[in-house]
Amino acid sequence: MRHRIGTTMSRSFAAAVLVAATTAGSVLVGTVPAVAAPPGLVVADGATQPVFARDAAIQETVYVSSGMDSDGDGTTDRIAVQVIRPEETDSGLQVATVMHASPYFGDSTAPRGNLIVPAHFTAWYDDYFVPRGYAVVEVDMQGTAGSDGCATIGGPEDVRSASAAIDWLNGRTTATYADGTPAVADWSTGSVGMIGVSYAGTLPIAVAETGIDGLETIVPIAAISAWYDYARAQGIAYGGFGSRYPESLARYVSSPAHDAECDSRYVQLGNSADDATADMNAFWQQRDYRDGAASVDASVFLVHGQQDNNTKTTHFGRYWDAIAAQGVPRKLWLHDAGHTDPFGSDLTGRDTVGRWMDHWLYDIANGIMNEPQATIKRPGGTTATYPVWPGTVTSTNYYLGGPVSGAAGTLLTAPGPTASQSFTDSRGQFESTMTGQPETAKANRLVYLAPALTTARRLAGAGTAEVRFTATSTSTPLTALLVHYTNGVATRVVSRGAIDTKNRSSLTTGTPLTPGTAYTVTIRLEPKDYVFPVGSRIGLVLVANHGEYLTTDLSAAGVTVQLSPSRLTLPLTN
Repeated sequence: MRHRIGTTMSRSFAAAVLVAATTAGSVLVGTVPAVAAPPGLVVADGATQPVFARDAAIQETVYVSSGMDSDGDGTTDRIAVQVIRPEETDSGLQVATVMHASPYFGDSTAPRGNLIVPAHFTAWYDDYFVPRGYAVVEVDMQGTAGSDGCATIGGPEDVRSASAAIDWLNGRTTATYADGTPAVADWSTGSVGMIGVSYAGTLPIAVAETGIDGLETIVPIAAISAWYDYARAQGIAYGGFGSRYPESLARYVSSPAHDAECDSRYVQLGNSADDATADMNAFWQQRDYRDGAASVDASVFLVHGQQDNNTKTTHFGRYWDAIAAQGVPRKLWLHDAGHTDPFGSDLTGRDTVGRWMDHWLYDIANGIMNEPQATIKRPGGTTATYPVWPGTVTSTNYYLGGPVSGAAGTLLTAPGPTASQSFTDSRGQFESTMTGQPETAKANRLVYLAPALTTARRLAGAGTAEVRFTATSTSTPLTALLVHYTNGVATRVVSRGAIDTKNRSSLTTGTPLTPGTAYTVTIRLEPKDYVFPVGSRIGLVLVANHGEYLTTDLSAAGVTVQLSPSRLTLPLTN
């Protein structure tokens, strides 16, 4: 059944919950029992209230049986789970759980950066949710911190390490304390919401595609939805991701105690990445969680920074499209910053997450699903909301045209006359040079400008740049930059995209170029929600290598772009 709400909630909990709410504006969910009941949750204005003492909360560490043996030592991996829950749960109160699963519960103090010193409950989740009547559970991913096994960087073992904890909270697997005595989560309603940032936000997406019973909602923040798109841009590695990245990350997060038993497995992770071609393969395909969107049985509250150059906006955009196609209940929060948790400082946003959890884990009818689906934090601090995202947008084509004056080409609303322009690759060119002085001729880039806008235009979603080209070499990347220009100055690079032109027909198999032969490639731009104001100009910049963005292709040389069929396509609305 889709989106089960608290079906494991006991009768005693249903009778006890919310008995303390008597003040004006509070509501009682449940009934007051005839006999004395433990203190319950208090709801006011559609939100649970902080009535439980955080300082009195019970903390414990349990070790959950995972049913897997990721290190091959013949023993089932035990997953370390840190629990903090209201003191009243020892007196019969049952609560829902906010789960934070991560490979990063530690302190990078070892010379090579291993996470060796447990450091739990450093995020805002426990301080916020425990007083409001939730347990907060932090799960050490297998092979990290206190858990057994080997890290697999996005593999099914990662997923199992977190789902095992959900099973324990629902009575489907066993756990023990450090002394071997059984640990039973009799305080748990079975309803779980997962939350986390970066890798810790990726795990909720990965677990959700299993459709596991008990996972009611996820809040992925700056999360990966497909590991290939984290490390690669259509067949070429992003900068910093071209040297056995899965192996290096596994060794970074791995507990030193597992080094010897996991070494060969980590070497295989590096081999599987296929740095030589950067093509899609079975390793990366297994780590594409968008493919499992049809199995998602949890609601999704996606959070992402529009200037996140670590986990690029590709991840929220394509995942959003995948879950939207399946009718998954969803909400979107985009902020104008990088790879970070906006709710660390945005208390209003934090309360939105709290109300989201209240609705999906306690079935509180607070109207959050009737509110605007998307919240967009704009540059300058303004906020826009939209009832549906992306809403009604029009695919607007801008065709590449030659210079009218100066050195800048034009973006036309219809194909122009047949013409071509050429540039030569520059491996050391900075993005500021690529985008700066659009009216000045530069040998290592092409730039195209639309007329100044007479009305503001909003970009909502992912654009593309379709380029017809020839090359003087057998291999070259093509990189497209969507730029906001004001008075000839690049105000912001709004979106980027790149492709290894050898992968023009397939991500799994590269085919070398024949110099002088014309090809057409489609460069997918990162999805964004951005407003181009009146008077600004939409610009497209084309280069080959982009050393601040991509791993350098040493074969790249000269590129000639055929203007007439080439075009920029953007999802725009007024």
